[in-house]
Amino acid sequence: MKRLVLLGGGHAHVKVLTDLAERPLAGWDVHLVSPYRRQIYSGMLPGWIAGHYPIEACAIALDALAADARVKFHESAALGVDAADNEITCADGTRLNFDLLSINTGPLPAINQLPGCVEHALPIRPIEAFVAAWPELVDRMLDRCRRFELAILGAGAAGVELAFAAQYRAMVDGWSHVRITLVGSGGLPLDGSPDRMRRQVGRLLAQRGVAWLGERRALGLVAGQINFERGPAQRFDACLVVTGASAPAWPRTGGLATDEQGFIRVRDTLQSVSHPRIFAVGDVAAYAAARPKAGVYAVKAAPVLAENLRAVCEGRAPLPWTPQQRALYLLSTGNRNALASWGRWSIGGGWVWKWKDRIDRGFMRRCGTDT
Repeated sequence: MKRLVLLGGGHAHVKVLTDLAERPLAGWDVHLVSPYRRQIYSGMLPGWIAGHYPIEACAIALDALAADARVKFHESAALGVDAADNEITCADGTRLNFDLLSINTGPLPAINQLPGCVEHALPIRPIEAFVAAWPELVDRMLDRCRRFELAILGAGAAGVELAFAAQYRAMVDGWSHVRITLVGSGGLPLDGSPDRMRRQVGRLLAQRGVAWLGERRALGLVAGQINFERGPAQRFDACLVVTGASAPAWPRTGGLATDEQGFIRVRDTLQSVSHPRIFAVGDVAAYAAARPKAGVYAVKAAPVLAENLRAVCEGRAPLPWTPQQRALYLLSTGNRNALASWGRWSIGGGWVWKWKDRIDRGFMRRCGTDT
């Protein structure tokens, strides 16, 4: 019997699992390898921080999905892939051979070039580690009677949503002594987003009392302080780091073709350009048609991946896929309001949050989570 290994529990592999539950692959032994038994849906994480959702509503049970699909589940992280010998090495010492491999592990936090980050800050990824650490940070804030400086380093969509969520939680729970500062390298938050949306976010941050520290490139962190290339240091009592995505080392060292940043280069069929028996999707992949690192593309690629894996297993040709040039971005602003952008267009309001909430809950229900 041939073996298909799903490496990682990202959004695309969740779709593959639900597809396999409905239509098993005859003659194939399927394995899922992931370091966690659940996958926290990043789109709902700010809502958990703000207090809108329990963490259970934000979690996809990978072990249950695997069981429904009759897929063997390995609770372990990948340490390496040998693309030439078709073998995966796991952190628990397991070695898995494969005939077909699909990689949807997601990115690593981009903190390697930020000295002191691990010792003196809390990175948002891996999300499970952040979720475990957040309640302790809340207790620290509650135990402090005097002013508490919370810095959020990174002003992309994730950092902005985190700032709004923390501000809302502070307002609702009475953390009046907590001062939040969002730090970014651009003149305004959300570099790369429509100018109108960036200005609107800047105004909303000011209205909510979140300080904006722009045009700052961090050199590193020491205890209680972020140092920058220029300008005075930023003091903090706690620092959350949301600085984008970086690639793991093992795809390149394992012999896979990667781009300059180390992400796996794939064809329009989602197959590795160097090893067609290996697929990659999501933030770990460098698509043939380059796109930003955003979860929406993994969600859109998911049905294509599920169908192409099935096609190769059944001896059929995989189908090409081109990611959409524009994507709808929905950004929550903490207080059950949200902003939407499509290309250069943007709009906001309570109805946008309801729209986002309905989309998120619908996605989770399709993944078997009771919301």
